[in-house]
Amino acid sequence: MDLERVNAYMALVEKSETQTLKPVGSKLKVGVDLGTAYIVIVVLDEENNPVACEKQAASVLRDGVVVDYLGALAIVRSLKEKLEERLGRELLQCAIAMPAGTESSVKTHQYVAEGAGFEVTNVLDEPTAANAIYQIVDGVVVDIGGGTTGLAFFKDGRVIRTEDEATGGTHVSLVLSGNYHINFQEAEQIKQDYKRHREIMPVVKAVIEKMASIIRKYVDQEAVDTIYLCGGTCCLTGIENIIQNYVGIPTVKAENPFLVTPAGIAINCKI
Repeated sequence: MDLERVNAYMALVEKSETQTLKPVGSKLKVGVDLGTAYIVIVVLDEENNPVACEKQAASVLRDGVVVDYLGALAIVRSLKEKLEERLGRELLQCAIAMPAGTESSVKTHQYVAEGAGFEVTNVLDEPTAANAIYQIVDGVVVDIGGGTTGLAFFKDGRVIRTEDEATGGTHVSLVLSGNYHINFQEAEQIKQDYKRHREIMPVVKAVIEKMASIIRKYVDQEAVDTIYLCGGTCCLTGIENIIQNYVGIPTVKAENPFLVTPAGIAINCKI
């Protein structure tokens, strides 16, 4: 992976959260990422340049499955309207993605996007979407979101296998909540405060090692030379070092792993 290229691209995606960037061409590509902790919509132009991004904290999914359809619909519709107001035009097509192993929930995700006014033109799994950014030919992409740890194995640039188990950022927040005797939302805020990551790492290390054990369970150490991380939970400072030490395989991540998957979903939007 060309980490410099990835980081430069993700910096533009992050910039598009607060600044609408001028698109090339007339067509726009949209990625709708229904996450356990956040719902994110990324807009790219037809050459995959970042244009705009909106996100909102949400608790309408559990382990990648929609449990509050009306709540999810309301958030996606609201984010879509914000983006359309910023862009001065209607957004028509989008792609969506599922955590690996939750393909049975495709219809619900699709109904949410369609209910908000999108035509869904592509459906894929989240680690595959992330690889549209990473562009791994041979290796493993691990997407650690709010509810799940998902793996996609690539050979010659194609997915040959996916795995997924329930452990993610929500479990980190639950541990913080119990340790500090605070509610879940306060724990979420601590988790997202980069200045406190060094403080909380000893508290949540066991949860991260649980994620690492999921990775080690499925990864052949002799066949895989690098693990590539993405997903919001991977924003935790030093998580790659804990996973690398536990699994025994070099582990890397982008500077902003949170937006990798939604941007990759948008790249896969067919227009």
